[in-house]
Amino acid sequence: MQILIKSSCYSIVAPNMASTRTSSSSDIPIEIVSDDEMALIEAAFALARSSSSSSSSSSFSAIRSSPSPLSITSITLVSKRRISTDIEDTPFHKNKKISTLPPSFLKRFRNNRPLSVTDLTSTEWCPKQMEFSLLLGGQKVNKVMKAGIARHAKLEEEVIKRVEVKVKSQEDYWALKFLNFINGVNQLLFEGLTRELPVIGFAEDIWMVGVIDEIRMPLTKNDHNPILIDTKTRARDTRPAEPQRRNGRLQLMCYKYLWDNLVADDFPSEIFFTYFGLNPQHNLCEGLKLIGADSGFSASTLDDVVRYYRNTCRMLAPAHDQLLLRYEYQKDHSLLGEDKFVYDSEWLKNQIRCCVEFWLGEREATYTPEEERWKCRFCQFGAVCPAFTDGKGTVAHRSQDSNIKEG
Repeated sequence: MQILIKSSCYSIVAPNMASTRTSSSSDIPIEIVSDDEMALIEAAFALARSSSSSSSSSSFSAIRSSPSPLSITSITLVSKRRISTDIEDTPFHKNKKISTLPPSFLKRFRNNRPLSVTDLTSTEWCPKQMEFSLLLGGQKVNKVMKAGIARHAKLEEEVIKRVEVKVKSQEDYWALKFLNFINGVNQLLFEGLTRELPVIGFAEDIWMVGVIDEIRMPLTKNDHNPILIDTKTRARDTRPAEPQRRNGRLQLMCYKYLWDNLVADDFPSEIFFTYFGLNPQHNLCEGLKLIGADSGFSASTLDDVVRYYRNTCRMLAPAHDQLLLRYEYQKDHSLLGEDKFVYDSEWLKNQIRCCVEFWLGEREATYTPEEERWKCRFCQFGAVCPAFTDGKGTVAHRSQDSNIKEG
């Protein structure tokens, strides 16, 4: 059984980095949560911080408290960052206008932090919903989502034992993620199975993180390519519609993309340290040093852990090209069906590129396609979204079902 390190206490302040970071009077208790939950929490925290530091954020309070056609227009204007082609904006005009374009969503809501795979899949599901989620507050966790989270926790407990470790700095926090990956890979190689494996990588010039549901080694002796699996739970005993399956395929392909990049030793350590403002020579907390020793290596600094992380990745083979999505009925965990599909590199890169352009402010948030507008019946932002009104400001009938995009 794998020992999964769980941080019980985390502060973003490193004691020996006090000159460059704001100090904290006490440690902040945290708990490792699912990728979906973390994306929602991060968006909420980012919104709270930005509301007190940017003039554009002050308009969001008004938008949130009083949705109106003008508010929707404001949201759209805030999200646009394309360079104007107005002649007055050219450098040759004597009355040149000063650009007041707001920072991108990546800068505002994920500054010095990675995008999660959930950020990408949520953007693919509906860019406008993602925009509303960032500007008006994160999506609510409903009963269906909670049931999915509980099911994944149960599957995790079958193969993983959690151990609490106190961490006190950003360097400790990242070292924790790398150590969990190393321990998970060791379990995969010795036992043929691991679950909830964190992956961190640099993809399409963007730092990305994710948590792979399950990885299995093939049963055939001549096949050494790990198989990536994701389990989705459903409130109804029916197979998902194509947009849901497409979104699930995107998620698993992202995991394979990150995994394969790591295996190819494509982890730019120096860029990583610089981007996240980390000190590679930071002395790790004693708990992490002990975990490293128990895992068979001596690590005193974050740089030591990153080197072991890269060495571990070099031992691995690329993930299998065939990926597997499993759909379970939440009521009794019975199998509703499986979706086996082949990795499509070009399709994936196009999807990632479109999503990243939204986060960089290079692409305006679009509404979900007409043929997929059934999604709107399950969206919490239907009351303020023009795509879900009848032209008179009246919201169409809403289903009482839980969010259609089930975990």
